[in-house]
Amino acid sequence: MASPDLSQSTPIALGDRVVHCETNTLLDPNLYALSPSEEAFFKAATGIEDDEALKTHVIMVQEKAYKVAPYPCIYVFNFLRTVITRNMVYEDILKIGRERKDAIFLDIGCCFSVDSRKAAADGFPACNIVASDLKQEFLELSHALFNTSKDTYPVGAFPLRPRPDLSALTSLNPLRGHCSVINASSFFHLFNEERQLHAARALAGLLSSEPGSLICGIHLGAQEAGVWTDNVAGGKFDLFCHSPKSWESDVG
Repeated sequence: MASPDLSQSTPIALGDRVVHCETNTLLDPNLYALSPSEEAFFKAATGIEDDEALKTHVIMVQEKAYKVAPYPCIYVFNFLRTVITRNMVYEDILKIGRERKDAIFLDIGCCFSVDSRKAAADGFPACNIVASDLKQEFLELSHALFNTSKDTYPVGAFPLRPRPDLSALTSLNPLRGHCSVINASSFFHLFNEERQLHAARALAGLLSSEPGSLICGIHLGAQEAGVWTDNVAGGKFDLFCHSPKSWESDVG
């Protein structure tokens, strides 16, 4: 694959580094695809039952998001994946939402918060969910994608005992020791090895001490720890990938 022409690129922040993405990259609607379960979820969540109408709606939101930040996950429609349902602890998450009073679910680096939206659809109280992303525009586009508003889907947009007022959050610091569930998918590999450890420790500090509280997520990894390089949609991405051994050694 040819190297991207950095003279025609725009620098964007991705985790703790800057990557260059070509400014003239065209989106490819042929990459749009939903599994049967994802299709059912998005039709129910958006109220759009027609296949072509749903596709048109999603592509409209994708185009807006790609102007905000041309991330690979936007280009290839990975933001539509309900990744959390593939996690072995998903049923435990839903059980926490049902049985633990005022259990807080933090969806960190959530993009359009599809994972936590899916958990809410499956029974986790939406009012106890906090969706957080570096790009505030993605949180706003989440409402566009799902045809909701802050009034119709009142999650914490983003401080102290007793339990914090989620509707008034301006930072995550007040959540220290309060989160029953932290979902951090496609998150750690955005940072170098040192900052991945720092991020893991920071998230651990947000976790409730109540038994059963958990942090989960799915990330890029490798058999041998090291930097993985790829070119996607004209952008060159260098990501540090842990191996199972190095992750256990660093994070424990």
